[in-house]
Amino acid sequence: MAQQLPARPGPAGTASVARHHRAAWLARALLGISVGLLAAALLLAFTGGETWNAKLATLPLTLAFAVVGALVAARTGNRLGWLFLAVGTVGSAVLAAEAYAARVPTAALPGAAWVGWMFVVILGIEGPLFFLTLLLFPGGRPPSRRWWPVVWVAIAAAVVDAVFSGISDVNFSSNFPHLRDPVVLIPPAGTASNLAQEAGLLVLLAGAAAMIVRFRRSGPEQRLQLKWVMYASAVAAAAVLIVSHVSSDPLPVFAVFFPLVPASVGIAILKYRLYDIDRIISRTLAYAVVTGLLVGVYAGLVLLATRVLSFHSTVAVAAATLAAAALFSPLRRRVQQVVDRRFNRVRYDSDQTVAAFAGRLRDAVDLDALRADLLAVVDGAVEPAHSSVWIARHEAGPPA
Repeated sequence: MAQQLPARPGPAGTASVARHHRAAWLARALLGISVGLLAAALLLAFTGGETWNAKLATLPLTLAFAVVGALVAARTGNRLGWLFLAVGTVGSAVLAAEAYAARVPTAALPGAAWVGWMFVVILGIEGPLFFLTLLLFPGGRPPSRRWWPVVWVAIAAAVVDAVFSGISDVNFSSNFPHLRDPVVLIPPAGTASNLAQEAGLLVLLAGAAAMIVRFRRSGPEQRLQLKWVMYASAVAAAAVLIVSHVSSDPLPVFAVFFPLVPASVGIAILKYRLYDIDRIISRTLAYAVVTGLLVGVYAGLVLLATRVLSFHSTVAVAAATLAAAALFSPLRRRVQQVVDRRFNRVRYDSDQTVAAFAGRLRDAVDLDALRADLLAVVDGAVEPAHSSVWIARHEAGPPA
């Protein structure tokens, strides 16, 4: 029998495959450059006597942007992946250039002034690139053609900030007081640089507004993608705000939690179907509320026992701990129901549908009606692509 060979791709298919391979190779190359620059920044900073400070706290975030951008660009070709990769590459160059030029005069490296000049030039590009990510998420395009002026404003802000930082001493002396700016063609143009930075902030606000517009107009698929990014952003912002009120150094928390934002973008674009974001959000809110309530109950019982009833502190702490432990399970169930009713309506409605079906099941007699009811419940609660019920019929065997 003759073996059927697979069809060869036509010229258009071959060209598409070649473009995909080139894009994947370029994405991996830019990722390698970013990782190399970040490693150089760490080496230069630590050998120059610096410690983990505000400059290096953005390193995990920059690495996350580079990795997520390379994955998205190589696998999907999404423009947002290339934008993320650009943010990671530019941010890596900023960190490496600053670590190179910021060394003390006794340990200055050759060409430090020119590297510092490169730092102030590319620093103005990093902000607008980062702010554009919100506007272009998740498909790499603005919500509509009316939003394209925001993109041009971001590009103009980046160009103006880079040009005026390069030809005037806007940021050079403040960052490298021990070096002399090698290019000063005009007096310091701080006003132009400030206007460019304010325009970048307007792009950030426009990006946040664009996400709200997308969420209101999007379908179920894009809405799930937007929920991933909103969830990660809310968790990161809440963590930094909480720690900043109890500690004077929130930088470690920033370094740990803010990389979750680009990571959530990668999940939203590549694997959002594998995880139930509504369930994650409801669980996070429920446990946060329960934790806050139990901490309040615990502190109130300890104060009541020690200040009012004059119990020993060890007895008060033990009693408060037992009370908090006893309240945890019923309080969690009650709070979870309230949160699901508000933020995870699909699961709440599914639970109500299943409970109603269980009540009808007790009185069910007709097998065909029961099967139709079961299929309706499954379709409403789980929403599968296809559902069917197979019933095995037991036939009587031959007589013994």
